[in-house]
Amino acid sequence: MANINKHKGVIGILTGGGDVPGLNPAIRGVTIRAINEGYKVIGIRRGWGGMIDIVRDKNADNKENFFELTEEVVNRAARTGGTFLHSSRTNPSKVSKKDMPDQYKDKYTDDINDLTPEVLKNLDFMGIDAMIPIGGDDTLSYGVRLHEEGFKVVAIPKTMDNDVPGTDYCIGFSTCISRTIQLANDLRTPAGSHERFLVMEVFGRYAGFTAMLPTLAGASHRCLIPEFKFDLDHLTQIMVEDRNSNSSKYSMVMISEGAMIEGRDMIFEGDEADAFGHKKLGGIGDVVSAELKKRSAEYNKGREIGVINQKLGYTVRGGSPDAIDSIAPMAFGNIALDHVIRKEFGKLVVLNNGSYGSTDIEVVTSMEKVVDIDKYYNQERLRPFYNVFEGQPLFIMASSLAKR
Repeated sequence: MANINKHKGVIGILTGGGDVPGLNPAIRGVTIRAINEGYKVIGIRRGWGGMIDIVRDKNADNKENFFELTEEVVNRAARTGGTFLHSSRTNPSKVSKKDMPDQYKDKYTDDINDLTPEVLKNLDFMGIDAMIPIGGDDTLSYGVRLHEEGFKVVAIPKTMDNDVPGTDYCIGFSTCISRTIQLANDLRTPAGSHERFLVMEVFGRYAGFTAMLPTLAGASHRCLIPEFKFDLDHLTQIMVEDRNSNSSKYSMVMISEGAMIEGRDMIFEGDEADAFGHKKLGGIGDVVSAELKKRSAEYNKGREIGVINQKLGYTVRGGSPDAIDSIAPMAFGNIALDHVIRKEFGKLVVLNNGSYGSTDIEVVTSMEKVVDIDKYYNQERLRPFYNVFEGQPLFIMASSLAKR
C-alpha cells in the first residue's frame, strides 16, 4: 500500500487516548466526504502507536498499522461506539527504551527518545499529504508538534472530560453526561432502599465538567471537582443534612477522579505514568466513602450511615453515541475536510456558542480549559450555581479558558 497513486491527495486519520462514543461517526464524516471529493483516506491503527510501528519496506506486512478506508467500512462502523481504528496513549516524542519498535532499537538507545524524524519518514512512505488526528489535548499536542515541523494537520477534539481548549464541545462528552445521569438515577433506588449515602466517582483529571453537568441536571445533590479542594467534615455535614431532609433518606455526591481533599494531593492507582506523564487516577471515591461513613455519626446523633460506593468509569464511555455525539462528529469531520480542500492547515475544528468553526491548533498547548469556580461552582454548598444560564453555550460552563 506504500506510495499510493494520488488523485487529489491522501489523508491520514487516527484516534488517540481513551475511546468515546462518536469517534466512528467522525471518521465516517471525514472519509465519505474525502472519497467523494477525490481523495484517498488511510486509517492509522492504534493512534500514534501505529504510526511509529510502521516498517518502511514495500514488502513488509503493515496491515496492523494502517489500511485504506472505504465507504463500506466507515458506514458500518459509524453506528457503533468506540473506535474501529483502535487507540493508544503513545507519544512519539517520548518513546521509552522498553517500548521502542524493533526496527529502531539500534538507532535510539536513550531511556526516552524522540521518534518524530521517523514519523515524518513514515508519513512520506505512506504517501500521506495531510493528517487529521482525533483526540484529547495529549493526542493533539503531538498534532501541534507535527504542525510545527511543517506537516499539514487539521485536528478534531475528542474527550469525555470536555477539557480540550478552544471548543465548547469535544466528541464523547454528550454521551458521557447522558450515561452518567441515567446511571445516577438508576442508583437512587438502592441508595433510598437502604437509606445510605451514594458516592459516584466519574472521570475528570483536571476539569470537573463530567461531575458538574450531571449535578446541574439534578443527577446528584453535590459534586466534588479538581478545581476546588474540599473539606471532609464540611462534606459530611452537608451530606447528612441532605439525607435527613430527604423523605427517602439518602443523599448523593458525584466526585471527579482528580478531586482533592484539603491538605492532600491527587490519588493514583499506582506510580506508573503514561507517555504523556499522567499516572492512572482512581481511588478518591473509596477514600471519601470510608471517611463519610466514619464521620457521619458526629452529625447524625451518634448513628453511622452506610455508603454505596460506585465508580462509573467505563460504563459511561461504552456503547453507541447519543444524538449529539452522532451528529456533531459528522460535522466536525466534514469541516476538517473543508480545511484540507482549502489548504488551510494548523487548525482545530471547534463548536463555540452553537456555531461550528475552527481555531488555530496552538490553542491546545497554550491554554487550559477548566471550570471557572468563582462563576459556576458554589464552594460553600459544593454544587453548581443555578443562576448563570442566559447567553451561555449549550453545556453552560464549557468555554472557560486560562493560559497554561
